[in-house]
Amino acid sequence: MIHTDRIIQGAEELFLTAGIKSVTMDDIAKHLGMSKKTIYQFFKDKNDLVIALVKKKLKDDEDQMSIIISQSGNVIEEMINMMKCSEEIFSRINPIVIHDMQKYHPDAWKQFQDFKSGVLINTLEQLLTKGIKQGYIRSDIDVKIIARMRVSQVELGFNTAIFPVAEFSTWKVQYQFLEHFNYGICTLKGYKLLNQYKNIHDE
Repeated sequence: MIHTDRIIQGAEELFLTAGIKSVTMDDIAKHLGMSKKTIYQFFKDKNDLVIALVKKKLKDDEDQMSIIISQSGNVIEEMINMMKCSEEIFSRINPIVIHDMQKYHPDAWKQFQDFKSGVLINTLEQLLTKGIKQGYIRSDIDVKIIARMRVSQVELGFNTAIFPVAEFSTWKVQYQFLEHFNYGICTLKGYKLLNQYKNIHDE
């Protein structure tokens, strides 16, 4: 029995190394050792497959965020754990994939954008509000503005016109942004805790 998940995973492996545009349905079939006809039973074309892949990845990310939030004792710990989770996600993303998706697969890109503006911004707003209550995050920040800024910042890090891949590591750019963000929103109490967790993380 062939599962769509297997096809999606095979496509993802190729996209992550070569980008979306240069990978054909033939390449995916060859990579999976199956006929192209079999793939077309589940997906009508490559665009259909890209949309399914994005849906699956976003669902995985959302589940992972929920697990992190439920297992963390306080907001600072949540932020550190999100950082580790992001490190995993970002280290696998090829910026070409983002570029190709924007340019050639607008439906998939729209899903990605909707997820970002919906789930991500909401999650961040809740996180920041909770952090203010816990005394770790500055009470003078406007959570609506800062949550949107943070999500846009992540996108900026993927902009190859500003951070050419030959010169910058995508993950290093994101890590710098995230650290800058984390330290910028903390109270002194949060700052101390962040340093504690960071030392444990670095060791």
